[in-house]
Amino acid sequence: MLSRLRNNLDLKLLSLVIALALWAYLRLTPNPLIAAARFTQHFNVPLETTGLAADEVARFTETAALVDVAVPRDGAPVSSGMLHAVLNLEGRGPGVYNVPVEVIAPKLEIKSLSPASVTLSIERIEERSTPVSLHYSGFVRPTIVVAHTDVLPSRARLRASTSDLARVAAVMVDVPLPNSPEGFDAMLRPVAIDAHGVVLPSISVTPNLVRVRVRFVAPQRK
Repeated sequence: MLSRLRNNLDLKLLSLVIALALWAYLRLTPNPLIAAARFTQHFNVPLETTGLAADEVARFTETAALVDVAVPRDGAPVSSGMLHAVLNLEGRGPGVYNVPVEVIAPKLEIKSLSPASVTLSIERIEERSTPVSLHYSGFVRPTIVVAHTDVLPSRARLRASTSDLARVAAVMVDVPLPNSPEGFDAMLRPVAIDAHGVVLPSISVTPNLVRVRVRFVAPQRK
């Protein structure tokens, strides 16, 4: 038995060394297939605009883009703050456009993007002056009538896009009706309303407060 073990001893030792070397190589060397493996990460990235003039506003229905990014399994983690979905509006005036979505993501591989483009409209921001009207709220009482009104300032300046300004029917303040003849003096907030009396929050109204004075008196008897 001992003589058999001694036979080809050099060959057996060489085989053992090769086996150990192969084991060490496979154990310590990264698997290139595993190292190159990637997975897809999905991000919902808010849409941003750039290049828009100060007196313009862009209108579009989409609020975000779905971006798929290829991320190495052994790479650094990726967060949504590393990506930006941008609509470049440089040099565009009022009108309707189909604008491509540009994804800014340094050193990241973008696999897919949806939507790839966005249809939007650009409008001018305009201003106009409008009288401030009074709206009396509460129960109408036969025991009082309005004898005098005073609003300071009497006009408000509106600022909004062209289409929003076209919806404005009036600027008003809400004055509560008293139970009996008396004077009213308060600072009230004027709001822009449409033809149906609905407040238009997209309209900027200046000033944000006006002084309203109303004198309520008893009706004169004939």
